[in-house]
Amino acid sequence: MTAGSLVDELLSSMGGFHIDEPPSAASELEKRQDDMANLLATFKEHLQERSAHSIGYPINFEFDFGPVIEFLNMRLNNAGDPFMECNYGIHSKKFEIAVLDWFARLWELPKDQYWGYVTSGGTEGNMHGLLVGRELFPEGIIYTSCDSHYSIFKAAKMYRVQCIKIDTLFSGTTMKGAVDDLDEIIMILENCGFANRFYIHCDSALVGLMMPFIKQAPKLTFKKPIGSICISGHKFIGCPIPCGVLITRLMDINHVMSTNIEYISSNDTTIAGSRNGHAPIFLWYALKRIGYNGLCKTVENCLKNAQYLALRLREMGVSVFLNALSITVVFERPKDETFVRKWQLACQGKIAHVVVMPNVSLERINMFLEEFTKSRITLHQDKCVAGDVGQENCLCSLHLDRKKEAV
Repeated sequence: MTAGSLVDELLSSMGGFHIDEPPSAASELEKRQDDMANLLATFKEHLQERSAHSIGYPINFEFDFGPVIEFLNMRLNNAGDPFMECNYGIHSKKFEIAVLDWFARLWELPKDQYWGYVTSGGTEGNMHGLLVGRELFPEGIIYTSCDSHYSIFKAAKMYRVQCIKIDTLFSGTTMKGAVDDLDEIIMILENCGFANRFYIHCDSALVGLMMPFIKQAPKLTFKKPIGSICISGHKFIGCPIPCGVLITRLMDINHVMSTNIEYISSNDTTIAGSRNGHAPIFLWYALKRIGYNGLCKTVENCLKNAQYLALRLREMGVSVFLNALSITVVFERPKDETFVRKWQLACQGKIAHVVVMPNVSLERINMFLEEFTKSRITLHQDKCVAGDVGQENCLCSLHLDRKKEAV
């Protein structure tokens, strides 16, 4: 039994999660405090173990936010529009605007032409982007990939907008780290007679912060006729609080979302009313510390490590697929579900993936590979995943034999 499973078992067996009234007797109250401390210590150990084996989802555990932790004791609320001072004075809007300015520069939208805010995450960013699109084109239809994030379909349902799903190639899914060809989408829209009659929202939760630092990558920029971009702040940046950033065009916001709310003395331009005032400080601190050059080096290292993992898996005889310019390594789903749970692999049908984030070091990759090798020996695996990764990447006995015959 692993250390992690021991902690899980201990947490399951412990009482103390139920919230009841504090005892009146001093001795019982002291025992209660000790029990709470023990429970929290055990839970912390559980989280540390889980963090050490988290490689299946795009979360960066690498960054140390120690110097700004003290702000968690402040009751920060960035209510209302980030560019308007509201009646509640305990906020971090100056930090929020600094973060927004940084992203506007990254995506090439002049300071006097952009609007944005720090959201609660990618879902809120998607909901805001699609809301602006709907307000600009009330009779419009949402066209999106069938593999888009589930929040797109949720927003379509909430806004009662017709949503048409577009099929993808086997390599063109979020599960496989694919990125849509923005230039081709724009060309198709214009060729179909929709020039100046469309609104493109870019859900760039993970890659929106990576693409600008990859020379060969297609450019994500507001110099193209797009309406909005959103990213997740807790993914590649590693903010400890789930959050995101949305950047859009100021003229669109002024046109469709400018209602003044007297109660807070601000415009109603955001999805949420009360907004997290801590996240902007964490985002500001991370961006200020690492900078453009630091992000460029981090992205380059993640790409190298992803290529290393894909190569090693292939050498082990594992069917593997890695999209160009991606850090998402896709491979045949392990048979051992205990192994899958331990490493928190994201699975879909016959495949699983590892997202090689900044904290997924070569040492951690080698540890994963060593355990995966042992798992495959114990549970022999010859799974055909050609439909998921392509025949050229499938190393099942059938496709290996065909390759030998072809040679």
